[in-house]
Formats: sequence, structure tokens, C-alpha cells
Amino acid sequence: MLADTPVASALRRWAPDVGFEVADNVPSEPPRGGLYVVHTDHDAPDLVSALERLLTMEPRFVGLVGSRRHTGHHLEALRAQGMPEDAIGRIQTPVGLDIGAQTPAEIALSILAGVVAARRGAPGGWKDPLHSR
Repeated sequence: MLADTPVASALRRWAPDVGFEVADNVPSEPPRGGLYVVHTDHDAPDLVSALERLLTMEPRFVGLVGSRRHTGHHLEALRAQGMPEDAIGRIQTPVGLDIGAQTPAEIALSILAGVVAARRGAPGGWKDPLHSR
């Protein structure tokens, strides 16, 4: 679920290169390889209903761009609508690996790296922690 943001633009460019299909709307059914979702607009008026529909499809990954300060009220709205806590707990927000990202491109890179890690079942850390700084 990519809004018209600089982060979304970078994700649209790079996601297909690593095997993800980009959709701008909630699909009618999950894709064959599983559903990986990143919603890039925490201010979208239909965000709660989109998340509700997506969570019923049992996605392999759900990420929501924004800090808990910006996204927490959406999670509370899902709770108020009766969404099970285990489903809400699957929403990764903020989303992306902690790489110190500051620019939209860096943020998109951190998000995409995190989604690839989730797809591969990897923790998303350094391969050789002795050389990380």
C-alpha cells in the first residue's frame, strides 16, 4: 500500500528488483508467494479499514511507516473494532531495519531490507557482528 510519498517512490522502484510486486490497493486475495505489506501513509483516511482487510488475509509481513506516536491511534482503532491482539501485534511500526536512515531513499532501503529479511526468515543483522560498528 504505497502512498504518494518519497519513501513510496523509492520502494516502487526497488521492490520489483528483489522479487516483490507493488500494489497500490488492498488485493482481493493474497498473492501465491504470500502477502508482504508496507503501508507508507500513516495519515491515510482509510488506513484502519485497509489494515483490517489486510490482516484477515494473514500476511507474512505488515509494516506501517511512522512512529508509534503517529500510528498508535490506528492500532487502538483496530482494537476497538475487535481485531484480535495477535493480529495487531503482527504490525511492525515503525518499520525498517535500524540503519540510521534519514533520507527517504535510506528509509526505503531500510524498509525493503527488513521485508527481505522477513521473507527469508533472517534476523536482519550483520553477517559478521565482530566487524559492525
